[in-house]
Amino acid sequence: GPAAPKEPGAAPGPSQCPTPSGPPGEGDFQFVLCEGCQQESPNLKLLTCLHTLCLDCLRENKPVRQCPVCQAPIPQPDGIPDVDNVLFSSLQARLRIYRRISRGALSCSRCRQDTAAVWCSECEEFLCPGCFEDHQWFFKKRSHEARKVEELRAESAHRFLEGTKKSCNLFCSSPGHTEQGHVTSIFCRKCEKPLCCSCALLDAQHSSFYCDIRTEIQRRQDELAVLGQELARRRGSFEASHAALQNEVERLEAEGHRVRELVRQRVEQLVRLIRREEEELLELVEKRQERGRRELEGELWRVEAVLRRMEAGERLVEKMGLYATEQEVMDMQPFVKDALEELRRQRPAADVELVLHEDF
Repeated sequence: GPAAPKEPGAAPGPSQCPTPSGPPGEGDFQFVLCEGCQQESPNLKLLTCLHTLCLDCLRENKPVRQCPVCQAPIPQPDGIPDVDNVLFSSLQARLRIYRRISRGALSCSRCRQDTAAVWCSECEEFLCPGCFEDHQWFFKKRSHEARKVEELRAESAHRFLEGTKKSCNLFCSSPGHTEQGHVTSIFCRKCEKPLCCSCALLDAQHSSFYCDIRTEIQRRQDELAVLGQELARRRGSFEASHAALQNEVERLEAEGHRVRELVRQRVEQLVRLIRREEEELLELVEKRQERGRRELEGELWRVEAVLRRMEAGERLVEKMGLYATEQEVMDMQPFVKDALEELRRQRPAADVELVLHEDF
């Protein structure tokens, strides 16, 4: 029978399909959907606030150059970010493979006739027993591994995605070498590019900046983990500030009500000649309350927006740690790092206290 793979690969899928509502356990992966339309999309963009939106939502977004989730600015003039969320796109493709497996019988990708019994993660194909034997003979000198479809069908979506997270070859960044398949094991920290052995030898001036590509990947993963932990700690202060602002809004409403009642009780004891004074006092209270409400609502909105960005950052760092391939870490880490550094510089709201005088 086929051997169980150690590191199955990601599988491609159709360009677009409806919101996932498939096998049990898949509901936990709603985070891979566009945060605007809540649909799968092959064109997911990662904003500087770390929210993820599809191209359709970004093109229809009003106002342009502003995140529709938290209103953070989008620096690109056309409102379309440059960075793709390659992690979420990859997870969508792998979830589509999982749905196909969970639905039932699958036909062989090769002969198109017999029922598939095996999935090769390297070829990303379903194979019947006969075609699998040919596959094993053809790739006998390679490390193609496969798993039985029935074993995959018994797994949860979490287990399947964890199993399809694998190491992959990273190619030299020199022009032409990627197309020629020059695999790299060296990373230049000065150029911030992966290099093959030939390019590294030719550029001896940067030799002191060379390191093993796996070491650089691990460093970036560790850096993201530390930033994620610090973000979680910082989030506590923002949550406390958020709660304090909400309490202050409620206190302001209660205080305003109390003052209005006091004014009415005192004015009612006066004769009709001082009704004008009653109106002036009520107007003064309303103005003070409105001014305080505007100030508190503005600060509350700011803290809520930062909290939403922090939640997005925590979620992205967590999912990158769980599911991102090394290539996805290399592609996304610098951008995510900058966004997380910006969140670290945010400060929670200062204590707010509004006093309405009882004596008029």
